[in-house]
Amino acid sequence: MIKPVELLVLTVLSAGDRHGYGIRQDILASTDGEIEIEAGNLYRLIRGLEDQGFVDQARPPRNETDERRIYYKLTPGGRRALAAEMHRLRDLVRLAEARGIIAPAPA
Repeated sequence: MIKPVELLVLTVLSAGDRHGYGIRQDILASTDGEIEIEAGNLYRLIRGLEDQGFVDQARPPRNETDERRIYYKLTPGGRRALAAEMHRLRDLVRLAEARGIIAPAPA
């Protein structure tokens, strides 16, 4: 099982390669500023995802002028893990709807 914050990073990377600051900004934007990951924590998290084979370093885009930026990409294994976790979460939401914990999503 993937931790929620790891899931956020993988989801952001599913849209394309990003550098650490870009990942952080995308998470802020997609959570309406509710989740703010400090830089040190983010890079520890990314290293852990690299160790699991879910994330790898990517080539920077041609127009990148700051050579200090390290870009990251979702690996095929990371994409499979992300999809599997999303299916698991969807099944969990369906169970919560069936048990009356939450109302079903409108069609």
